[in-house]
Amino acid sequence: MAQNAVPALQIVSRIGAAVVGGYAFSWGFVALGIGLLFAAGMPFHDAESLASMLAFLVFLVAFLWAFSAANIKRVWLVLAGGGLSMTAAASLVQRALL
Repeated sequence: MAQNAVPALQIVSRIGAAVVGGYAFSWGFVALGIGLLFAAGMPFHDAESLASMLAFLVFLVAFLWAFSAANIKRVWLVLAGGGLSMTAAASLVQRALL
């Protein structure tokens, strides 16, 4: 029975990384995309629409990668850390615009 606990924990961790980490990564992507596209001269609503549409593809790739990667720690680091980093960078870009 103890042998089944480790794979179950890994599966739950991968599901969490795929859903939560993918969402955080996509959120950071959208926030940074909107800020950079707006700073480049694109109208705000166009930048928002483009970043949101691309975020569907980013989330799909992140979700699938979370299940195919060999190292779950790397998945969590890239998805959650990347999402946090992009969100922080988006905050800096937005402050520079205001």
